Amino acid sequence: MKFEHLIEINDPLNPLIDTLTREQLWRGLVLCAEMPKLFVPHLDDCTIDERESGSFRRSRRFGELVVIDRVLLTPLQEVRYEVPEQGEIAASSLTVTIETPAEHTMFVRFKYDDGHDAETDKANAMYDEYKKSAYQEADIDTIRIVREMAGAGRLDASYLN
Repeated sequence: MKFEHLIEINDPLNPLIDTLTREQLWRGLVLCAEMPKLFVPHLDDCTIDERESGSFRRSRRFGELVVIDRVLLTPLQEVRYEVPEQGEIAASSLTVTIETPAEHTMFVRFKYDDGHDAETDKANAMYDEYKKSAYQEADIDTIRIVREMAGAGRLDASYLN
């Protein structure tokens, strides 16, 4: 399953959307990667056990299920999650990209790839529709939480330093 969608962050023609800076959005996306329990209520634990320049490895526990992944950071542009094959889990990835197609507009693109081939995708079509819907709702929740944090001043540089 390959799936992507956009969430609008800033639109100068929509006064109902609070404007975020690219820096606030970036800090929120990094916080989601480093402290996912703030964003995923059913996550039991997350441990970062290896840091390198521009990336880190983490272990997330959901009950008995443990998922190890690597997070790659391209500052102010992209957060990429790479899940290697492990046990019954196939290799997969999620790329979260900040896009600014025009002045004063900003979007976040969420791009999923579960690593399955076209034949497997065809066999799982109905199940994949549920996954797409769940991913999209989770992404909307992530942006909602980032907006709340920004509104409370928790994503300002002075708050984080």
